[in-house]
Amino acid sequence: METRQIGRTSLRVSVLGFGGNALGNLYDVVDEGTARDTVLAAHETGVSYYDTAPLYGHGLSERRMGDVLRTLPRERFVLSTKVGRLLRPHGRVPPPRLSLAEGGIFSGELPFRPVFDFSYDATLRSLEDSLQRLGMNRVDLLMIHDCDAWSQGPRYAEALATVEKGALKALGRLKAEGTIGAFGAGVNQAEACEDLLDRGPFDCFMLAGRYTLLEQGALDRFLPRCVREGVSVIAAAPYNSGILATGAMPGARYNYAPAPDAIMAKVAAIEEVARAHRVPLAAAALQFVLAHPAVATVIPGGRSRAEAEENARLARVPIGPLFWEELKTKGLLREDAPVPND
Repeated sequence: METRQIGRTSLRVSVLGFGGNALGNLYDVVDEGTARDTVLAAHETGVSYYDTAPLYGHGLSERRMGDVLRTLPRERFVLSTKVGRLLRPHGRVPPPRLSLAEGGIFSGELPFRPVFDFSYDATLRSLEDSLQRLGMNRVDLLMIHDCDAWSQGPRYAEALATVEKGALKALGRLKAEGTIGAFGAGVNQAEACEDLLDRGPFDCFMLAGRYTLLEQGALDRFLPRCVREGVSVIAAAPYNSGILATGAMPGARYNYAPAPDAIMAKVAAIEEVARAHRVPLAAAALQFVLAHPAVATVIPGGRSRAEAEENARLARVPIGPLFWEELKTKGLLREDAPVPND
């Protein structure tokens, strides 16, 4: 599979990566055998980049991903995880109810509560804890997780200040020592990426759901800045939490919640164009984001072997230029958005 460089580092990642959110039982439980087979299927399709985080299943995704990746030659994959939350045992059964921003979207998660902490010491502690869950002695890429206004609310300014004084200094030290090959941040807002980029020399940003076939606001400032400054983008949640994979069907999810009427209507209009050109909606969603020169990889999730294999197939489906032209003509895609084969 084609690989692309992360920033100005020596790290290269496959253009199709694997996001480990579903391995943490996102929405519904994935059994152990299915979780293992899903990662193996991604590997067999040529995927070499795997991402996880302490938040996903409150440690469950890291444990599951590490159990599989440890069986593969270390030079065959690039692994990223995240810092910014420490996992604290809550000692309660059933677990306490958490909000969406706190990570309350998992089922059958491990008995830990994620607690935000962007300090220097917590960053180092978080990496140590992740390495133990993964069963590995290093990760290639480490990212600050959810330092954005959507997750932090009124604490956002304080969180940014703590990142600048704490997490950024710790990540810089880890990279200088060679413990990690690159560092970045994984957030849900392009504006947060810009705020963080103002504060440190990031190699990349994982932007979840904010540059997709459905929304392209990141074209205004963030993506052009990445191109100018040599910063890579990892496009996460390319299906906008599901609706660009399922289509505008009842119960379709957008931003981890039931899709509002306006989103359903726009996706339905995109689907109509896709049907006319015999283009799978999910294939268009994957391939669109990869057309931007700042994007190094796109990382859909997968909760089964079939989904992992389907993602690889969709990434290779031929899509003619007339499809993209009609989307732009009908105002369903921004005129300035790069498309495949531009």
